[in-house]
Amino acid sequence: MKDCYAIVKSRHITEKAAVLESLQSAESNPSVRACKTPKFVFIVDDQATKPEIARAVEQIYKEKNIKVLKVNTLRVKPKATTRGRGRGRPGKSAGFKKAIVTLQPGDQIDNV
Repeated sequence: MKDCYAIVKSRHITEKAAVLESLQSAESNPSVRACKTPKFVFIVDDQATKPEIARAVEQIYKEKNIKVLKVNTLRVKPKATTRGRGRGRPGKSAGFKKAIVTLQPGDQIDNV
C-alpha cells in the first residue's frame, strides 16, 4: 500500500475550486442552496484509484474526523506553451490528475 502523501500530492487551489468549496454556505441562489456537502479539490498521483484517494484523504485529515462520501477524478491534459524569453520555442506544461472529494455534510477541512 502506498503512502497517503504519495497518493494525495497537494490541494488544488484555484478560483473554480474556491467556488466549489463555498457552495455549501451560499445562500444567494435557491438552486445552489441544495448543495450541503462540502467539496475539495486535490492533485493526486496519476495511478491512484478512487478508493485509494478516499482512504488517503481520510488518513491525512484523521484528526478532523472527516468521512469521504464520493470521489470524482479527471485528467488535465498538458497544454502547448512557449519556452524561452521571447524566442517562441514550443513546449508543454505538465499534465496531472485531480480529484474532487465530497465530504459528509458538516465536515470541514479548513477552519474557515
